[in-house]
Amino acid sequence: MSDPTEANGTAEAAQAAGAANGRHVRVVLVDDHRMFRTGVQAEIGRTEQTGVEVVGEAPDVDQAVTVITATRPEVVLLDVHLPGGGGVEVLRRCAALMTDAERPVRFLALSVSDAAEDVIGVIRGGARGYVTKTITGADLIDSIFRVQEGDAVFSPRLAGFVLDAFASTDAPPVDEDLDRLTQREREVLRLIARGYAYKEIAKQLFISVKTVESHVSAVLRKLQLSNRHELTRWATARRLV
Repeated sequence: MSDPTEANGTAEAAQAAGAANGRHVRVVLVDDHRMFRTGVQAEIGRTEQTGVEVVGEAPDVDQAVTVITATRPEVVLLDVHLPGGGGVEVLRRCAALMTDAERPVRFLALSVSDAAEDVIGVIRGGARGYVTKTITGADLIDSIFRVQEGDAVFSPRLAGFVLDAFASTDAPPVDEDLDRLTQREREVLRLIARGYAYKEIAKQLFISVKTVESHVSAVLRKLQLSNRHELTRWATARRLV
């Protein structure tokens, strides 16, 4: 009788060897946590087994745009919260690559956040899907290939409210007040509402305190509010905190 352990090992090896199934996709990882990027690469980047070739990595918006432009991957795994303006800013600056008829670059958001604002923001920005970091390696690989083929992919719980947001006749998916703000102004607003001091915001967003003050002034002006307490109430009412 054959050793069941050996049989299981052989079955797993055969499954891994067939996982790629002749498919191949070039991927860029964009996430500001190096350890997470390393973990994802170890999980999906065994090209012979998975068919996924990781051709570049980036920890922030500027480097992401540079790497994506230089490598022209089929799929970008994109974190939502990044230094330099967030995933939405990457999408904005890569808009021409997404609409390239011959070699489109497609984006799949991969984030710890399952907040409606984050999901809707990147989907409106052009991402083809949104999955959370609780996803398994096998499901992530499958999602990458589906996005490469042009499908829209969402973690099960997120798909419902994405559809609701875009299909609801009771309320429009666009918040005109929020849309007046730039991505960086939204980031500052969220941190202000969470009680961060200007110095803490500056450190987290890699900008100066003076720049933080300018953003706060712009937000107050655009939203016609008077102080940070009103900002906090405004953000809380929209569940941005």
